[in-house]
Amino acid sequence: MTHAPAPSHLAAIRDSYDTVAADYAQLVKNPAELDPLSRAMLAAFAEALQVADLGPVADLGCGPGKVTAHLAALGVPAFGVDLSPKMIELARRAYPDLDFTVGSMTSLAIRDSELGGILAYYSTHHTPPEQLPLVYAEFHRTLAPGGLLMLAGHVGDDEYLHLRPTQAYGGHPVSYESHLLPAERIAELLNRAGLVITSRLVQEPDEGARRTVATFLARKPERLLAP
Repeated sequence: MTHAPAPSHLAAIRDSYDTVAADYAQLVKNPAELDPLSRAMLAAFAEALQVADLGPVADLGCGPGKVTAHLAALGVPAFGVDLSPKMIELARRAYPDLDFTVGSMTSLAIRDSELGGILAYYSTHHTPPEQLPLVYAEFHRTLAPGGLLMLAGHVGDDEYLHLRPTQAYGGHPVSYESHLLPAERIAELLNRAGLVITSRLVQEPDEGARRTVATFLARKPERLLAP
């Protein structure tokens, strides 16, 4: 049986992160080194997940597993999924007691309503805007009623920024693209997917950051929303 090739943007993401994986793992901060607000949002998410106790938590786009391990250390039953086999290899090596799987956010090998929570931490910005409804629909499908989502990443201003870097993480060649939408547009798409935003934090650039960051906490309603 032959399999259809991955869409071009997924192939670009996978191949690029396979290329940069080793340097990425060295250069990207551990969660304990993040700014206080970012650490606080992760801690609040972990506490809410423990209170809800609805099932396992998927760290989607987990990379080398640092944030997955951070959630696990906070008492969350977390596992990681990433498109890059090299990233998953590094994660398994670094955290052998945790579960890491190769997979795509556009078509998760997870049953309906299986997850108590989803973390998408700086992992959706390579998705073309027209594909985000598909990704957010997968979030909604796999979350249990009452399940929680935390989505964080860089955002654009009035119009989204479309970036095409040619090198990253130590000068390695990359072919992915980054799409930085306004925070309001992301909120609108999450709502359209049936996810209710309960909190949002927008962090403006400062001396330690070049771009605006938005973090959303959302949940899947326990009952269907009226159209």
